[in-house]
Amino acid sequence: MRLSVNIDHIATLRNARNEFDPDPVEAALLAEKSGAAGIVCHLREDRRHIRDNDLERLRRAVTTKLDLEMAMTDEMQLIALKTRPELVTLVPEKREELTTEGGFDIARHYETLVEFIKPLNDAAIAVSIFIEPDHHAIDLARQAGADMVELHTGIYSLKETEEEREKELENVRHAARYARSLGLSVVAGHGLNYRNAAPFSRIDDIEEVSIGHAIIARAAFTGLENAVREMLVLLGGDA
Repeated sequence: MRLSVNIDHIATLRNARNEFDPDPVEAALLAEKSGAAGIVCHLREDRRHIRDNDLERLRRAVTTKLDLEMAMTDEMQLIALKTRPELVTLVPEKREELTTEGGFDIARHYETLVEFIKPLNDAAIAVSIFIEPDHHAIDLARQAGADMVELHTGIYSLKETEEEREKELENVRHAARYARSLGLSVVAGHGLNYRNAAPFSRIDDIEEVSIGHAIIARAAFTGLENAVREMLVLLGGDA
């Protein structure tokens, strides 16, 4: 089970004072040093955390895998083609949301999505789509040209009882198995933390989890290196 670390909220903290510290690039390097298999950043339309210059510097600095989360807009497509991250993850985006809410509505945007992905494929940039753990969404992601799906685990993370969590985990498990049977790589993410992430290490069809807020929050008390290593231990990896 690999771990990718989202460093958006390092930039959120920096932007609270509109100064220079903490530096998201320094955070990315510390996360890599601590065992992260990739770095995730979301360049939002309103630039509320990661900024264009951050992305450019991350591209130069990251040596594992840079995953650029972004909306399906012409502006973001041009930025991705210029920056050349290893991976682009397409996510829904609304200005009023605190964080990404729910999976990408592939059925609604399918025709546009097919045309949007083609130039990224041609540039050898892998494409992932952040979706609900739903077989129809997985079918459409594959047909549209995605290489990977990231299964939305937000519903799982909000369940209050063990029975409810296990039921939702089973939905994710079945979706991951189905996606892999179609030849897609599978990542899981959203709302995962030190209390609920461990079960994902036992789902063989999920090769990676993407975690941001929980790790950055823990880092405020333990330091980022310790926070990353502690999560890796929970996921059954080396730390």
